[in-house]
Amino acid sequence: MQLRPEEITALIKQQIKDFEFDTRSEDVGRVIQVGDGIALIYGLENAMAGELLKFKNDVFGMVLNLETEHVGAVLMGDDTLIKEGDEVFRTKHIVTVPVGDELLGRVVNALGQPIDGNGPLNTTRTRPIERVAPGVMTRKSVNEPLHTGIKIIDSMIPIGRGQRELIIGDRQTGKTAIAIDTIINQKDQDVLCIYVAIGQKASTVAAIQQKLIQHDAMKYTVIVSSTASELAPLQYIAPYAGCAMGEEWMEQGKHVLIIYDDLSKHAVSYRTISLLLKRPAGREAYPGDVFYLHSRLLERSAKLNENYGGGSMTALPIIETQAGDISAYIPTNVISITDGQLYLLSDYFNAGIRPAVDSGMSVSRVGSAAQTKAMKHVSKSLKLELAQYSEMLSFAQFGSDVDQATRRVLSRGERLTELLKQNQYTPLSQGLVVLSLFLNRYNYLDMLPVNHIQSFEQQMHREFSVKHPEIIDEINSTSDLSDSLIKQIKEILGELMNRYQKQHGIEDDGE
Repeated sequence: MQLRPEEITALIKQQIKDFEFDTRSEDVGRVIQVGDGIALIYGLENAMAGELLKFKNDVFGMVLNLETEHVGAVLMGDDTLIKEGDEVFRTKHIVTVPVGDELLGRVVNALGQPIDGNGPLNTTRTRPIERVAPGVMTRKSVNEPLHTGIKIIDSMIPIGRGQRELIIGDRQTGKTAIAIDTIINQKDQDVLCIYVAIGQKASTVAAIQQKLIQHDAMKYTVIVSSTASELAPLQYIAPYAGCAMGEEWMEQGKHVLIIYDDLSKHAVSYRTISLLLKRPAGREAYPGDVFYLHSRLLERSAKLNENYGGGSMTALPIIETQAGDISAYIPTNVISITDGQLYLLSDYFNAGIRPAVDSGMSVSRVGSAAQTKAMKHVSKSLKLELAQYSEMLSFAQFGSDVDQATRRVLSRGERLTELLKQNQYTPLSQGLVVLSLFLNRYNYLDMLPVNHIQSFEQQMHREFSVKHPEIIDEINSTSDLSDSLIKQIKEILGELMNRYQKQHGIEDDGE
């Protein structure tokens, strides 16, 4: 006996009509393919993007792709523990991380679980890792400085609370050093810090933790670590997890500094996941939504207005370039999202100019709005002087005979470059930075040979710290240089300069 097609259709229709739908089936799916940290799941019709899924053997995953036939999820555990046909359960929760003051002083992984061996976190609050950035009406223009303690940055490329300033440069040019110095300088500044390590070696993260403990900075810092040995999905969610922790404090009216080290590796981890999920590859094999990857992260840093508590979150994302190529895909993406960049040069670094910041290529789009009156006063013409120096230097090396005016510019630029050098882990208070730049503003540098500038600067810092601490305190508290204060500083410097010149047998003309 043969069934005709119309009879088959009628039977199927009858079966569908008689089928009793089990509502729970929407919350349970089955693995149809697994491997490389990715699972494709049949069912889970109501799954949400970013939702946490529970597999067997306590392996969790996160939904990233919502296809018509299946759901694509990334696994946050060993994919060898899962096989085809396994059941998958919805948790109905977007991926969240613990937040709160209990995190301070701790090292946690991308899911907010402690990995420093100091016991469990006693947190009661959690936040979803993904969140819409604050709107325009909740924000306020950036207007107060976030001092890095680094002379060249605070004077010429100032960073404000709520700003996003990119640190960009080749490998081994001191990008992380600037970020760590900035964290160390936030001591007693009421700024909480988050350092997100993405794709770094575990030994590097441990060394950074030790440095922060050594400088008593760990008590106001949390390290979110997703090392190179971890799965790509964990590296992908790490910066969002760190950002969620910072938002909790920002919305309480506190000030936060967050460092993403580095977003180049973050983009690579996202590319890995995307290609495994069969998302179409675009330029340099990155998927088309890679811009959205970083924009939705960095836009969450903001300065909130008084109606929303007045808190802020300042972001210092780091990008690693290849052979100084800032026109590559990821560098251009992040440059267009941020409010300026600190550009570090390998040539400067190798020539002993540390930090190796190129003041010509670096820019802060917030600018002097995030600078105090005292800093503005002493740093007025710095950028112009350095620009003239670098231009003259390129011409002077081709000509043997240089006129007097050019020689003066070269001499001044050489001394200023020497003054702006600074060792790692030695951030300075605003008062000491202002005093250092005071030497250039009022021509004291011309009285010293180049090789004596750093020595004189250190002696000056000691002199003011020990004998005249009230001057440093006044600059730090008022952030201004009154006429009487300028006169007082000049008197002390004049006396100190005479003493130093006699001590080292230096002639008045500085030769």
